[in-house]
Amino acid sequence: FAGLADVSISEDIPVEGEITVPVGSRSPDEDYSTLDEPVRDTIMRDLKAVGKKFVHVMYPKKSSTLLRDWDLWGPLVLCVSLALMLQGGSADSKDDGGPQFAEVFVIIWFGAVVITLNSKLLGGTISFFQSLCVLGYCVLPLTVAMLVCRLVLLAGSGTVSFIIRLIVVIAMFGWSTLASTAFLADSQPPNRKALVVYPIFLFYFVISWMILTFTPQ
Repeated sequence: FAGLADVSISEDIPVEGEITVPVGSRSPDEDYSTLDEPVRDTIMRDLKAVGKKFVHVMYPKKSSTLLRDWDLWGPLVLCVSLALMLQGGSADSKDDGGPQFAEVFVIIWFGAVVITLNSKLLGGTISFFQSLCVLGYCVLPLTVAMLVCRLVLLAGSGTVSFIIRLIVVIAMFGWSTLASTAFLADSQPPNRKALVVYPIFLFYFVISWMILTFTPQ
C-alpha cells in the first residue's frame, strides 16, 4: 500500500460527535471498558442516561445533551407504549388492535426517518441517529397525553370528556413541537428553519390527532 503514509486529514473537516484519541502511555486503569464492569452497573448507567433525557424533554431548553449522547432505547419504549395504549382492543374480539399497533409503530419511525432525511438535505449539521433520538424522545409529552386521555375516557365519553382531552392533547402537542425545535434549532441553516419545522409540526400533529380521536372498544 505504497503512498498511504503520505495521506493526511485536514483539520478543517468537521467531525460530528466527540472523538478523543489518547496520547502517550496508558495505565491498566485506563484500559477499563464496559466489558469489564458488571451487567448491573451497565444497565443502571443506561437507565440513568435515559431518565436524564426524559427530564431534558419535560423541561426543554437549548441543550446538546440529547445530541451528544444519543440512543434509541427511550424512543423505542415510548413508541411501543404509545402503540399499546392506542390499540385498545381486547384479545378475544374480532379486532384485536394489531393493525393499530403496526400503524402507530410505522408512522412514528417512518415519520422520524423522513424528517431526518429532510433535515440532512436542507443542510443540517447533526447526524442521522441524533435526529431520530431527539424526535423519538420528544414523543414523551404525547405519550403522557395518551395516558391522561385513557384515564379521562374511563369516566365517560361525553362533551366534557372531549374538551378535557382536547386541551390536554393541544398542550402536549405544543410541548413536543417546542421541545424538538429547541434541540434541533441550532443545527439548521437560519434561512431554512421553517422548512425543517413544518414537517416536525405535521409529524406531531398526526400523532396528536390519533390520540384525540382514539375511542376504546
